[in-house]
Amino acid sequence: MLTFIGRRIGYSLLILLGVSLITYLLLFMLPADPARQIAGRSATPEVVAGIRAQLGLDLPFYQQYAHYLGNLLQGDLGRSYIQRSEVTELLGSRLQPSLELMAAGIGFELLIGISLGVIAALRRGGIADRLLTALSFIGVSAPQFIAAMLFLYFFAVQLEWFPMGGYGGLKHLMLPALTLGLLGSGWYSRMVRSSMIEVLHQDFIRTARAKGLSRARVVLRHVLPNAIVPIIPMIGIDIGVFMGGLVVVESVFGWPGIGQLAWQAIQQVDIPVIVGVTTICAVAIVLGNLIADLVIPLIDPRIDIKKH
Repeated sequence: MLTFIGRRIGYSLLILLGVSLITYLLLFMLPADPARQIAGRSATPEVVAGIRAQLGLDLPFYQQYAHYLGNLLQGDLGRSYIQRSEVTELLGSRLQPSLELMAAGIGFELLIGISLGVIAALRRGGIADRLLTALSFIGVSAPQFIAAMLFLYFFAVQLEWFPMGGYGGLKHLMLPALTLGLLGSGWYSRMVRSSMIEVLHQDFIRTARAKGLSRARVVLRHVLPNAIVPIIPMIGIDIGVFMGGLVVVESVFGWPGIGQLAWQAIQQVDIPVIVGVTTICAVAIVLGNLIADLVIPLIDPRIDIKKH
């Protein structure tokens, strides 16, 4: 186990290094000039050049990247060009709302997706199966912006069950989390359906039925624990995706998370914040996958961790 963890941590560090390098390179190649944006349109070329030199933007790429890595090893993600605050402080202030939305969104994904997947698998070929399969395709294809606006219109404007947006209690959390859960549940539904159909044809399931166990007990005790193993890595990926991929949902609902911070930074070409958000998201994805790899053998002891 320790060897496996050490190997995965080594791979993870290489992945993080690659992500930071690619992100920094792409931002370096952008035609936008952060120094000009900071100085303003009326600033003279001399003022812009001074700001560029002060921020180190006039240095070659390798020197800028080396400087960034050196600071990163010390836990320093740099300073925002626009907000003039430390990136770690900006990320820290947005972390809790994003974690709350991430947890609630994944919870809705699993609740809806697994439930629909189980029903579709047990009603394979029937009307319910075809209907749920069609709904899952709609869910994974629907744009987040459209779904969020529809939820706001029906549940906040027409029914007045929830507030229009903002950050607060459970009522503020429900609509953005439900939006994420419904849109993402299609993937889980399709995966659980396929996995359950495969497990239902295994010999040990026929043996369990032959022993006289009820259908509900066979499904809950034998089929479902084996069928959900493939979705565990998906949860690990969602942890990272939700940390930085909530730009649209957080913007529509006014949720003050990391996704909203990323969108503001992109609009302002605030390179330190963009790189900081990307780094945090990459770390979240790597940790999520590592946790998933460690949990899978606990659920299914037949999986040999040494082969991963």
